[in-house]
Amino acid sequence: MPEQLAVQIRHLNYYFGQGELRKQVLHDINLDLPKGQIVIMTGPSGSGKTTLLSLIGALRSAKEGSLKVLGKEIVGLNKLQLVGVRRNIGFIFQSHNLFDSLTASQNVEMAVELLANWHQKREQAVQILTQVGLSDRIDYKPQALSGGQKQRVAIARALVNQPSLILADEPTAALDKKSGRDVVTLMQKLAKEQGRTILMVTHDNRILDVADRIINLIDGNLESDDSLEHFVATRDPKSLDRRMFMT
Repeated sequence: MPEQLAVQIRHLNYYFGQGELRKQVLHDINLDLPKGQIVIMTGPSGSGKTTLLSLIGALRSAKEGSLKVLGKEIVGLNKLQLVGVRRNIGFIFQSHNLFDSLTASQNVEMAVELLANWHQKREQAVQILTQVGLSDRIDYKPQALSGGQKQRVAIARALVNQPSLILADEPTAALDKKSGRDVVTLMQKLAKEQGRTILMVTHDNRILDVADRIINLIDGNLESDDSLEHFVATRDPKSLDRRMFMT
């Protein structure tokens, strides 16, 4: 696997169920994600986007084809080995999944504890929360935060251990226009500054402008892999949100 690639996928297939109920949900996926790129994955509901994201994130075990993440082949790994892979990946979901009883800092500190960095957990949490613009909300609990602020805490938690790869599943779905723009702009800024690779699943056409590339998955098939400019130029304008980009 070339050193400049964060993810390399070759002939990846995936199935749900067994026997007569077995259904193929990903078909011969081939994809490279270079380090430092922001890649958006689009496609209709049920097209396999979240399944592919979960395979790349070592949340599911791939059995067929090749899937290399940060230089390591993960097809065929057992559950314990997959845990080791996940330690180098940051996850951001539509639901922020914060603990209501903990402060913003404590929610982030939990991620630090997973890597046994007990002595520096508060310092690291404060530093990353400051980077995401929450220096004045460090000791606030989730109920005292807006939706956008909660998602910023989730981003801080995903980034605090400096993962090389960040996977985001509909990170703006529950946010209004301004909060959504703030969140993706922040992700773009941190990715470029820190050289992180981001793969983001979204239905939100308004945030496509943060992407270096846009891949389109339909019925488990990788239908296209384009630059932003080519993606927009080759699509029927009626198929794109009239609010194409948040401003």
